[in-house]
Amino acid sequence: MLLAVLALGVGLISGCGSKNENNAASSPSDSASPSASAASPSASPAAQEIKELKISFVPSKDPEQIITATEPLKDLLKNQLATEGYNVDKVSIDVGTTYEAVGEALSAGTTDIGLIPGGTYVLYDDGADVILTATRAGLSNDSEDPALWNKNKPTEPTEQQATYYRGLIIAGPSAKGQELGAKINNGEELTWDDLNSANWAVMSSSSSSGYIYPTLWLQEKYQKGISDLKNVFTSDSYGSSFARLAAGQADVLVVYADGRRDYVEKWNTDFGRTASIWDETNVIGVTDGIYNDTISVSKKSKLMTDEFKKALQDAFMAIAQTEEGKQVIAVYSHEGYQPAQSSDYDAERQAQEFLKSLKQ
Repeated sequence: MLLAVLALGVGLISGCGSKNENNAASSPSDSASPSASAASPSASPAAQEIKELKISFVPSKDPEQIITATEPLKDLLKNQLATEGYNVDKVSIDVGTTYEAVGEALSAGTTDIGLIPGGTYVLYDDGADVILTATRAGLSNDSEDPALWNKNKPTEPTEQQATYYRGLIIAGPSAKGQELGAKINNGEELTWDDLNSANWAVMSSSSSSGYIYPTLWLQEKYQKGISDLKNVFTSDSYGSSFARLAAGQADVLVVYADGRRDYVEKWNTDFGRTASIWDETNVIGVTDGIYNDTISVSKKSKLMTDEFKKALQDAFMAIAQTEEGKQVIAVYSHEGYQPAQSSDYDAERQAQEFLKSLKQ
């Protein structure tokens, strides 16, 4: 199968405007170059001084939610980097307006660090280096059969850490959404006409679970992609997609495998549904495995010496082991980090090349 070639196989896990307390990509990091300084109580005698460290997040959740959840990261990272020999005066955090906005900021050197999906990383790897891959809780469902996800819901986390995740195609409570879910649960195959008659909510074209892998799923089954569908909305966040699904504006959305767990409460509170998200949604498609999100750094940032990249790796891995750190990275469903290298994302590159061939 085409996707078998593109899939990851065995490995386990989702200069631009932004919404933040600091402008996302306002200026290059020239002023943040490390230089030797006197010792401080929290760092070694050879500590390096960094004026500002800029971190950008992709808008996979509501930007305000990300800004609030990651506020403690500023002090956590400053304190941890001090133990690595770097005194950071200021950590700035922003959320890009799009996934591409963060990739472009990394390429331009207007942000130093980006928490971005693998799909975004490979699109911008000329200007970005991957240093860490996220790990996350495995899920109680990992089947390629959508009916099994519906039979065994709700999906629950397991104790096993995963470096890959799946993308899901989920039908909602609209009449069309319920029709599609019923066919899957009755053991019937969906036709292209079934899917093409639905309204779809997708993410930007560099989103792995929100666009790339669902396109590959459609290509394998129907020799068509998301761009061939008649009715497609591009959402600015997964929250927007779930809001559209709940309102009946979308019949189908594409999302990372544990996406519904993140919106269990909002489904009823913010989105106004009375029944649970598990009762009102059904999985109608499951993608192949997608290698997890990255922490990537800008090649243009004057901060990014080999020594500082190693210090960042160690700092983020250490932060992820603390209770406060776990709460911060939970906004992206991350539970830890492990060192990464560019070749880890070769399957993602193959997927991107295949998508480019479809547009030619």
